[in-house]
Amino acid sequence: QVQLMESGGGSVQAGESLKLTCEASGAIDSTYCMGWFRHGPGNERVGVALITGDGTTRYEDSVKGRFTISRDNAKNTLYLQMNSLKPEDSDSYGCAAEAPRRCRSLRAKYEDQWRMFDEFHYWGQGTQVTVSS
Repeated sequence: QVQLMESGGGSVQAGESLKLTCEASGAIDSTYCMGWFRHGPGNERVGVALITGDGTTRYEDSVKGRFTISRDNAKNTLYLQMNSLKPEDSDSYGCAAEAPRRCRSLRAKYEDQWRMFDEFHYWGQGTQVTVSS
């Protein structure tokens, strides 16, 4: 089992920054895919950033150039640096983790990989980000 705990959310003005942290514990290692998601209109998990075990990063178009995902494998911690925040970024953000083989399988299955997060095995509870104009 893997446990994920997010922190770092808050209320900011448009243009400001936040850094989210996800602390992982349990049976997880540096080979796992990890990512950040928010919730779509039907409360489905929609990914915004992904980092694979080899350090490859991917970003959903709406956050590209503004958000940066990173991980500290020694601390089993995932981060999301959120810059130039916009009101439309407001949501509950969660972190997710998946074993490498299944992650590769999901990335091959989904044409839109940002829709695969509902099939990840592990999710955190989320941290709220509110951006006011």
